[in-house]
Amino acid sequence: MIPKSWFLDAKSTIDPYIKLTPLTYDKENDLYIKWENHQITSSFKTRGALNKVFHLEKWEQEAGLLAASAGNHGQGVAYAGNLINVPVTIYVPEKTPKVKIQAIKSFGAKVILVPGGYGNAEKAALKEIAVSSATWISPYNDGQIIAGQGTIALESLEQLKFYNDSRLDKATWLLPVGGGGLISGVALALKHKHPDLILVGVQAETSPFMFGLYHKNSQEEILERPTIADGLAGPVEVGSTTIPIIHQFVDDLILVSENEIAQGIAYAWNNYGEKIEGSAAVVFSAFLSGKVKNKPLVIIVSGGNIEDNLFNRIVTQES
Repeated sequence: MIPKSWFLDAKSTIDPYIKLTPLTYDKENDLYIKWENHQITSSFKTRGALNKVFHLEKWEQEAGLLAASAGNHGQGVAYAGNLINVPVTIYVPEKTPKVKIQAIKSFGAKVILVPGGYGNAEKAALKEIAVSSATWISPYNDGQIIAGQGTIALESLEQLKFYNDSRLDKATWLLPVGGGGLISGVALALKHKHPDLILVGVQAETSPFMFGLYHKNSQEEILERPTIADGLAGPVEVGSTTIPIIHQFVDDLILVSENEIAQGIAYAWNNYGEKIEGSAAVVFSAFLSGKVKNKPLVIIVSGGNIEDNLFNRIVTQES
C-alpha cells in the first residue's frame, strides 16, 4: 500500500499552494459537508496533482507533463506545471465541458481533444507517453496522487474537532468515485487511526466501472452511457493500485441515477447556495435517495466545474 508518512508529507508539500476549504454542519439533516468546490481550480484534484508533480525529479519535471483527464485533473496538472514553468499537455474527451477545457488552457497547458469518452482519452494519452519523453501524471493510479487526495481527510479531521461530536468516531463518510484516487486516499489516511468509520463510495449508474470491480471483480461487461457526472465516467486502468485499496478499506459502493444526480445539484444550490458539478452531487444524491441512512454523515463535495447552461437548466427543472 502507501506509507502513512506520505500523507503528512503531502500535506506539508501542498499546503502553501491550496486553499483551506470550508467544512460546515447542517444540523437539520445531520450532515458535515466539506466544500472542496472552493478549492483552487474548484476541485480536489489539485491536491493530488500538486503532490505528484512536486515530488518528481527535476529532469522529470523539465521533460514536460502529460495526462489524461475528464477535466478537473487536467486543471490540477496544468496549475502545477504553471507553478514550476514546464510544458503540460492534457488529453481530454471531445465532449468535456468547455468550462473545464478553458480552465486548463488558462494555466498555459495544451489540450488534445479525443473522440469518445474518458477511456479513449486515456488510451490516446498512454499511447503518446509510450513514444514521448514527457512524464505521465495519472489521475488516480499513483501513490503520490492518492496521498495528495488523502490530505482532504487530514484537513477534515482537524476541522471536525471544532464540533466536539463524539458520534464522529463512527460516522459514515460519503465520497464520489471514478478511478478511486479520492476514496483510496481518504481511506488510507483515516482507517489506520479510525477503524470504526464507515466509508461509502458513490458512482453514476450510467458509468459503473469501479462498482463492477468492487462487487463483481470485473468491469468487462459494463455498457457506458452518458452522465452529467462526467468527472466520474470511464473505465478504470487495468491493475490500478486503487482497486485493492478500495476492496480492503471501503465498506460499500453504491450507484445513483441521472435524475438523482440532478436533484443533488439542485439541492446544494437551493439549500446551501453552492454551485457544484454532477460528479460532486452524487454524494447528496445518495443521501436524498435514502440509499445511505447512517448518521451523522461526512460528505466530501469534490468540485464545482459545471457549465452554466446545464446548471441553470437543472436548477430550474428541479426547483
